[in-house]
Amino acid sequence: MASLKDVPVGNTCTVSKLCGTGAIKRRIMDMGITKGTHIYVRKVAPLGDPIQVTVRGYELSLRKDEASCVEVVDVAKSAAQGVA
Repeated sequence: MASLKDVPVGNTCTVSKLCGTGAIKRRIMDMGITKGTHIYVRKVAPLGDPIQVTVRGYELSLRKDEASCVEVVDVAKSAAQGVA
């Protein structure tokens, strides 16, 4: 399974599963990342951490370890920039 940290910039994906436990999983869910959510990867910092994504119409920055807890499917090049 691919994780959110592996999705290239400019691509959209769909969340299939959250792998984290405890506080990390709760934090990810509180940010609006739940099963079936579409995520657009907007930018990645030069050293790879953090990752800027668009989720449910707002911008969100995630650390690599948080992004690795989000398993994704349907990774595809986004046709419309900024629309997830």
